Amino acid sequence: MPRTSSAPTARRPAARRPPAPVDAPAAGLPDAGQPQAPDRADTPSPQPPQVRLYGKAAPALRAVAEQAAACRECPLGALGTQTVWGEGPAPARLMLVGEQPGDQEDRIGRPFVGPAGKLLDRALQSLGWPRDALYVTNAVKHFKYEWRGTRRLHKTPAQREAAACLHWLESEIERVQPSALIALGATAARSLLHRSVPVMAERGHWLQRPDGRPVLVTLHPSALLRLRSPEREAAFAQWLDDLRLAGAHVAAPAQR
Repeated sequence: MPRTSSAPTARRPAARRPPAPVDAPAAGLPDAGQPQAPDRADTPSPQPPQVRLYGKAAPALRAVAEQAAACRECPLGALGTQTVWGEGPAPARLMLVGEQPGDQEDRIGRPFVGPAGKLLDRALQSLGWPRDALYVTNAVKHFKYEWRGTRRLHKTPAQREAAACLHWLESEIERVQPSALIALGATAARSLLHRSVPVMAERGHWLQRPDGRPVLVTLHPSALLRLRSPEREAAFAQWLDDLRLAGAHVAAPAQR
């Protein structure tokens, strides 16, 4: 009988490994597009508030500041060196609110001590307002930045980041009990008035908060720093005119 050959056994194709996603960063390397929050193990312990608080409500205000020192309600809490709380007398008749701490404020732990703060001090001196009579703070308590070489450059906080800080700002207002507030820039105006505010259209105008307190809207001093002289000097004079509208709310410095 002729021998019949059996059918050849079919070979299974070798299993293929799934391709790695082309947009995934290499293992162990951070995404260069965004500043990276440190690992929890590398995150330093919260620093105690460095700010100067005085007046009858200062102990209660400092207690809230110590709570805010550990705030991680948005990613900025892990990126900043420390929480930068407000400082000044509590109570205070007039409260100034800026956007967020800058590079120097983040390192030192006090509001308005960098270039914008020096311009604010110049304005207060021109107006005859003692800084010790004012409560000065920011809507956002941590420094948002991006790296440019070895420099940390300011980035405007997102609306969700300002919203995460809003209850801290309201805690300050509750304890400082100002009769009026000044919103320095759009972020501060939005946080204080709970809505978007066109600063250039409303500057020099008093608007009302939901709690009834009046808010004077004007520019943040950093906006003036971006101008060239002599434009800066003209803008500074106009800024003084805005601030001067709140003069009736400036009291003598509180006893420490």
